[in-house]
Amino acid sequence: MKTLSYLIARNCKVYFRDKGVFFTSLLAPLILLFLFVAFLGNVYRDSIRSVAEGIPLSDALVESIAAGWLISSLLAVCTVTIAFTANIIMVQDRVNGQAADLFVTPVPRSLVALGYFISTFLVTSIVCFVALGAGFIYIGVAGWNLSAADILLTVADTLLLTLFGTALSSVVCHFLRSQGAVTGVQATVSAAYGFLCGAYIPIGNLATGLKNAIMFLPGTYGTGLVHAHLMGGAISAVGEGLPPEAAAQIVKGMKDGFDCNLYFFGGAVPPWTCYLVLAAATLLLIGVYVALCARRRR
Repeated sequence: MKTLSYLIARNCKVYFRDKGVFFTSLLAPLILLFLFVAFLGNVYRDSIRSVAEGIPLSDALVESIAAGWLISSLLAVCTVTIAFTANIIMVQDRVNGQAADLFVTPVPRSLVALGYFISTFLVTSIVCFVALGAGFIYIGVAGWNLSAADILLTVADTLLLTLFGTALSSVVCHFLRSQGAVTGVQATVSAAYGFLCGAYIPIGNLATGLKNAIMFLPGTYGTGLVHAHLMGGAISAVGEGLPPEAAAQIVKGMKDGFDCNLYFFGGAVPPWTCYLVLAAATLLLIGVYVALCARRRR
């Protein structure tokens, strides 16, 4: 246990010692938030008003719903993309020969691999929770409609998505052997993942074939959970003051339109199923990572 703690501390110190990489990863979610607000804010506001056409919505409520969408999209993407940035230590150790130095010591390779995994999870969690804190501040300014349960569930979603991102990046980075390969993978993941998990564009706006294909990806279910917990309270407020049946229909329509409710080939996917799919995918990726490390050891 002491050796594992040393390895984790060593990896975290190496990561935080490189101020360029650290501040880049820390600023990336905040820069992404600024870009969302500056360039996509009006698009989301117009979408909200079009989905709720005929219903008088206050500007504050529109801002609250838009803020929930922006922050949930940001978290869904950063929990995975930052994990790839944090996992750069594992690749750098291979490139610099430091991994070989570790492997000639009595420390088991499995312990070294576990050290990389846990340190990546810790670094990614730190950056993502800084982004979540900034997101809560932004939602508070735009219009607070979150309950205590929403906050706790969002924290749980962030932890689970971070664990998923750590497992995914660990499997992919296991095959990388150069700094250029890491940079290329990071750029590809940053550009594509947001579209593949439904963070940038509501799934309902996609073609039917693409929409069905995206529902086979576990990241989609994590994104849907964060959308539901950060937007659900504000969307539910839309139905206040309306007849119960009309309010339920309007709220359901808006939740469907903004991926708070997910559907797999037309069948509704309950929240517990989303958690189950994401957890199962995470465990599968961890199992693959363990198998890869064991194969390399032999």
